[in-house]
Amino acid sequence: MHLHLRAAAETDIRDDYAWLTAFMGVAWDHHEVEYAAGIAHSIEKDYRLLHEMYAECQDADAWLPVFGGRQPADPPAGGLPHPPLMLMDPAEAGRAAAFLAAVPFDDLWSRAGARILSSFGPGWSADPDRIRRIFQGHHQDLRAFYARAAAAGHAVVKAGWF
Repeated sequence: MHLHLRAAAETDIRDDYAWLTAFMGVAWDHHEVEYAAGIAHSIEKDYRLLHEMYAECQDADAWLPVFGGRQPADPPAGGLPHPPLMLMDPAEAGRAAAFLAAVPFDDLWSRAGARILSSFGPGWSADPDRIRRIFQGHHQDLRAFYARAAAAGHAVVKAGWF
């Protein structure tokens, strides 16, 4: 399970579910190259907990980095589409960048760390510092990704791959 984020010029993105699915599929096929270029990022399976960590600060923009955005036009009928897609315009990407730049990881962890740690199984509970480092890395990586997207005036597309 991955939440894959891809920054691009808003003019290069179509508000169309089928087109975005193909766009994100190609991006996923080249994700290592795109990570190195700083235009893509993904979070493996921890994204729900990361969202909950951000929500703890109760900032209006806390939802933006992980689950922020809107569903594209024309999603498939019949329930949750696969992959779930979200679009963030450049202003929303900029607000996500500002939120992440303003909130120190230590503050987030002091509020949500115990709850996050409790959600991990026995094999992980023996090493809480490792879990903390993983979430700190997620935070730093998202901060850098959104800072680059905002500086370039880019929109962000998100796909949930299951």
